Amino acid sequence: MEIILKEDVANVGYKDDVVNVKSGYGRNFLIPQGKAVIASESAKKVLAENKKQRAHKLAKIKQDALDLAAKMESVTLTIGAKTSSTGTIFGSVTNIQIAEELSKKGFEIDRKTITIKDSVKELGSYNAFVRLHKEVSVTIPFEVISDN
Repeated sequence: MEIILKEDVANVGYKDDVVNVKSGYGRNFLIPQGKAVIASESAKKVLAENKKQRAHKLAKIKQDALDLAAKMESVTLTIGAKTSSTGTIFGSVTNIQIAEELSKKGFEIDRKTITIKDSVKELGSYNAFVRLHKEVSVTIPFEVISDN
């Protein structure tokens, strides 16, 4: 089933993308939630016109994301966590803690755009990936230290 996304949907696509999904997923979830519309010929024409009108504004948004990425590349984070005597963290470090540390540094980043590849359950150095725009992402190194 071919649909046009009205907003970014994780692991499917970004806003205004024309994507193929299984018909059950499209009809039972995406369309009723208002996240997509069926990609008819008229809807595709409207989409093309809207994209043409928004091209300049989207270029500015991308440039802002690139500028923010350039500022964030020099940032390193230190996150304190309660640990056992063996260096194992009670719980784990998640994207929520990364977002809080970034906000302390002056970067207001939505936690949903932050991804950590491995689960962080021990002390050490790790990397978090922040998706600022569909074409712009930045890697933030962070170190987990003992809070005890």
